[in-house]
Amino acid sequence: MGEPLRVGIVGAGKISAQYSETFARLPQVAVTAVADLDAGRAQALAGQHPGARATDLAGLLAAPDVDVVLDLTIPAAHAEVTLAALAAGKHVYGEKPLTATSAEAREVVAAVAAARDRGLRVACAPDTVLGTGTQTARAAVDAGLVGVPHAATAFMVNPGHERWHPDPEFYYRPGGGPLLDMGPYYLTALVHLLGPVSRVLGAASRPRATRTVGSGPKQGQEFAVEVASHVTGVLEHESGALTTLVMSFDVWGSRLPRIEVHGDAGSLSVPDPNYFEGPVELLTRDAPEWAALEPGAGYVEGGRGIGVADLALALRDGVPHRADLDVAVHVLDVMEQLLAAAEGSGVADVASTCERPDPVAGAVDLARLG
Repeated sequence: MGEPLRVGIVGAGKISAQYSETFARLPQVAVTAVADLDAGRAQALAGQHPGARATDLAGLLAAPDVDVVLDLTIPAAHAEVTLAALAAGKHVYGEKPLTATSAEAREVVAAVAAARDRGLRVACAPDTVLGTGTQTARAAVDAGLVGVPHAATAFMVNPGHERWHPDPEFYYRPGGGPLLDMGPYYLTALVHLLGPVSRVLGAASRPRATRTVGSGPKQGQEFAVEVASHVTGVLEHESGALTTLVMSFDVWGSRLPRIEVHGDAGSLSVPDPNYFEGPVELLTRDAPEWAALEPGAGYVEGGRGIGVADLALALRDGVPHRADLDVAVHVLDVMEQLLAAAEGSGVADVASTCERPDPVAGAVDLARLG
């Protein structure tokens, strides 16, 4: 496929290990530089990739051997890093959410439009939806196996990340919370499955004013909860389908499904969109017992970073990449409007829209794809 896309990683925190592991086995990408506020972390991550070096942000943005900036910083810094990278003439792949606010997202969209003559692109996680789990489910929906979809459910509930994350405070500050943290996985999957959202109904609460760090050097320290930690709502898709959504850091245990899609001919069980694989099961009016579908679409053996490889292939072939900017902007808008609805009248229109990205047709092994 020619030369790999050269990646400069900004942010060497916890999630970077998963990207690093994926990049090590993909021929489409090569890590060349790493920047982090902690120079030791940057050096350690760079050391996992032959020829890569640790540097500061300015050095990474100025580097001629960096084609795309992978932004793994905290959400509050996403807009700043993305805009700086575009100004430096780099493509960007960002962790979710795209930015902390829709207003910042519009700045990114404007910057991409201004850089159109340079062909710069912005892509955004999650790329879990490109794995065999969500893509096999999408292929089933697109094939009409559930008939015309009219409803879905999406549930993400747990006790909160402070139980395992050594630095959990940012999950409970503006830009965090269960919706902005985990919602992108579920909402992006729902866009792939059912298309964009036009209206939301929402309610939210904050049952606990403080949380306690459960592991690491700060174990036992209390910190304030500044955002809603339990969010529930209904999403009205442009197609007319209705999704019931619950995102919570206030549930100790649950047997709720992750995602289900219901149509006039059957129902589909969709695996956890935080992962790339998982069982997809179908039940229909003519075969009223759950049956597993073979994984028939998506990038096989996916890991965080396959969206960067998909971007590399799209740049090579001059086609749209699937971790689409418009989808990321729309998902952020849906989340922001859901929270606004919860704080206001309970109902809000979603001004943005997007196209469903192209499916990953068939089972594709990126590690073997030249």
